[in-house]
Order: sequence, then C-alpha cells, then structure tokens
Amino acid sequence: MADAPQVLRYSAFAATPDGGNPAGVVLEASGLDDADMQRIAADVGYSETAFVVGRSDADGEQRFRVRYWSPAAEVPFCGHATVATAIALAERDGAGAVVFDTNTGAVALRSSADAAGGFTVSFTSVEPEVRDLDPAVRDRLLALLGLAHSDVDSRFPVQEAFAGNWHPIVFLADRELFHQFRFSPAEVAALMREQGWLGTVTVLHATSPSEYEARNLFPVGRITEDPATGSAAASTGAYLRERGLAGQTIRIRQGAHVGRPSELVVDIPKTGGIEVSGGATRIV
Repeated sequence: MADAPQVLRYSAFAATPDGGNPAGVVLEASGLDDADMQRIAADVGYSETAFVVGRSDADGEQRFRVRYWSPAAEVPFCGHATVATAIALAERDGAGAVVFDTNTGAVALRSSADAAGGFTVSFTSVEPEVRDLDPAVRDRLLALLGLAHSDVDSRFPVQEAFAGNWHPIVFLADRELFHQFRFSPAEVAALMREQGWLGTVTVLHATSPSEYEARNLFPVGRITEDPATGSAAASTGAYLRERGLAGQTIRIRQGAHVGRPSELVVDIPKTGGIEVSGGATRIV
C-alpha cells in the first residue's frame, strides 16, 4: 500500500454527547486489498470500519460499493458504520439519496440536514427474514448467557432474524435480569462462529410496545458488547413485524452497559426492508 488512506472516525446513534457507537470510515479505498482493509480495521480498533471501494453514477443515481471489517474479519453488513459513511459522504457531497452495494445486497439511504447543520440518515435494509432457532442451539445459547427458559419473555420466542446479518433474538421478561446477566465472551464467540452469526447476539427487554432496551453481544468481533447496532435494530424490526407490529415506529435504547448511551429509531413497514434512522458525529 503506497499511501496510507485517510481514516475518518464517527460516533453513530448517540443519545448523549458521550454516547453512540464509533466507526471508522475510509472514503477512498479502491486501491486497498483485503489484507490492507483488515489491517486498517485492526489498527482503528472499533467494532467496524467501512471502506468505500467503488462508485457508480449511472442514470443519475449515486451508488457506492461498501465493505465492512471488524478487527477480526470482514462483516457482511454494519448499520452504524453505514450511517457514519453516509454522513461522511453528505458532509463531502451534500445531503440526498444514495445506494450502498454491500455484500448482502443493495441498501438505500437518505440523508437530510438539520437546522444546526448536522445530518440525519435513514437506511432501508435488504429484504429481511425471520426463522426458528434450532432448539439445541437455543438451549446452548441460553446456558452460555446464564439464562433459563423461564427467563425468556413468553410473548417473544427465541428466533433468528436477518436484515443484513443473522442475529439470534432473545427477549427477557425481567428488567433487572436484563441488566445483570453475565456471559463468557470466548464461549459465546465460539458458538457464534459455529452458527455463522457474524453480527451480534441481540438481547432485549420490552419497556412498552414502542420502546425497547437492547444489549448486543459481539465477542466474535473482539468487542464484548456493542454500543449501538443498526443491523440488529433492523433485524429486531423484522422480528417484531412477525409479532404484529407492522406499520409501527419503535425506539431501541442501547449502550448503557458500556458507558455509551445510544438510541436507534426503527420504522417497520408492512412489507419490504426495515428503516433505521440516526445521526453520527465526527470524532476529532
């Protein structure tokens, strides 16, 4: 690699000035190979770094080829790094509609400027999917989290949901248990690798039909717990659509357990991709 590319750093989905999930962004990455991107992501050390490796403006539509890397491996899709990248592009090129071509498919995005001069981004996920989790895998996962079947909220069966990455979805009935459960990162990471869960293990507690608390475990990416997870938020929206929440807007609060409070807004249409919205602030 002849010249080191510029790495921008943003905090996405922040609920407070010190909250949000940091992501690296490389806007000019067409000259990088896989080894370069893996090394840069490891050096940055965030849960993901996004790399813009190509651009096409055919038919007046701005399309960008984007790849995502954790410090350990390539990730098919990353929501908070998607928001960070879209805001970096909006700061450079102006607000508007763009499409990111990711390893999991095309993701449509829309950025808009606010009165203070910042930007908000909404992205629409690829077509989501929800499926049952093998009972043996479900039981192993619960055991690794120190949970029993009776701890699971009876309204929300343990399933897998996809909106860019596959996420096991676990709802806990008791709020205190949600905040207090512990797990072994190494053992959970081993199960995630075995099952092909390249995103997070998503554990939630419903505080109301429209508000949820989330903890997203990401030891497979060398991050024990993620502060804000856009792909998990979209997958949660897909899961809740199956539970009858089509047409609703929900808020997911995350990151309190790692000292970075975050909030993600999720619109759940009756069909198609799930829309996730938020902002990102440049880390200087």
